[in-house]
Amino acid sequence: QVQLVESGGGLVQPGGSLRLSCAASGFTLDYYAIGWFRQAPGKEREGVSCISSIAGRTYYTDSVKGRFTISRDNAENTVYLQMNSLKPEDTAVYYCAALRWFRASVQAMCVMTLSDYWGQGTQVTVSS
Repeated sequence: QVQLVESGGGLVQPGGSLRLSCAASGFTLDYYAIGWFRQAPGKEREGVSCISSIAGRTYYTDSVKGRFTISRDNAENTVYLQMNSLKPEDTAVYYCAALRWFRASVQAMCVMTLSDYWGQGTQVTVSS
């Protein structure tokens, strides 16, 4: 059974940090680009950051550049999103997604919200 499972969300004060994890089971991430997306109440799902299957190409939406870092450990079949200097506007449910490597660039994956598989999401709340 193909699954993506996110973890690491929670409540954090503004300026704090969280690290999200996305663990895959039932398939190997080696041939997939992986993206982190978020959806706040009343808003559309948006691409936050995406990483290619190899070569480490990355994409970040403007609002998180310099604060978030995406990385992957193919040996562990896991992708991470390190989130620093968190702001209240980062509050959302965060989802990871996998897209077969040949379907699109990482930028297209993030901008167009493309995926073959979705995780169930993890809540991130930034509040004092």
